[in-house]
Amino acid sequence: MAFYAEDDKSEDYLFKIVLIGDSAVGKSNLLARFARDEFYPNSKSTIGVEFQTQKMDINGKEIKAQIWDTAGQERFRAVTSAYYRGAVGALLVYDISRRQTFHSIGRWLNELHTHSDMNVVTILVGNKSDLKDLREVSTAEGKALAEAQGLFFMETSALDSSNVAAAFETVVKEIYNILSRKVMSSQELNKQDPASLSNGKKVVIPSEAQDESKKGGCCSS
Repeated sequence: MAFYAEDDKSEDYLFKIVLIGDSAVGKSNLLARFARDEFYPNSKSTIGVEFQTQKMDINGKEIKAQIWDTAGQERFRAVTSAYYRGAVGALLVYDISRRQTFHSIGRWLNELHTHSDMNVVTILVGNKSDLKDLREVSTAEGKALAEAQGLFFMETSALDSSNVAAAFETVVKEIYNILSRKVMSSQELNKQDPASLSNGKKVVIPSEAQDESKKGGCCSS
């Protein structure tokens, strides 16, 4: 997984997150609600790729989430495939009132894993939870699929804001936790063997008293 440290800027880390799923499941409105607290009832399908940035504070660290809205329409899939690269998080969105979008989850997961790291932190999002009377996919079905695929799960509504921030924050916090564990693990290894190099070998520098013919080891030609 790729993490970007922002040493020269105010942010401590920059995480790239992608929104994926079929067209018209509400990806753009989820992003608009999270980034700008806006909702567009008559929004048109996204053409190409757009992205927004949002800053978050986690354990005193300022995280900048760069969230990419990838077009769900089939004819744009080839255009958007390059934008998966470098992603460390993903929101895989379906519409609870359209079962076909739920059936597409497997294909979107395959595409995500093909174009990005297999360890991308992913949450399955059942959007439009406000459409209770039109529901075609039960909450239990969504949870079961998420558990089977090892994903986080949440139902959201971009219309009334339900769980929108929580869905994005779940992904960002898990990415940060993974990064923190990697840093701690690396620090622990350095404490155990501070003299070791990255390749695990120690360099022994011969003393001047040693015979010239006996010098060598790692530094001999």
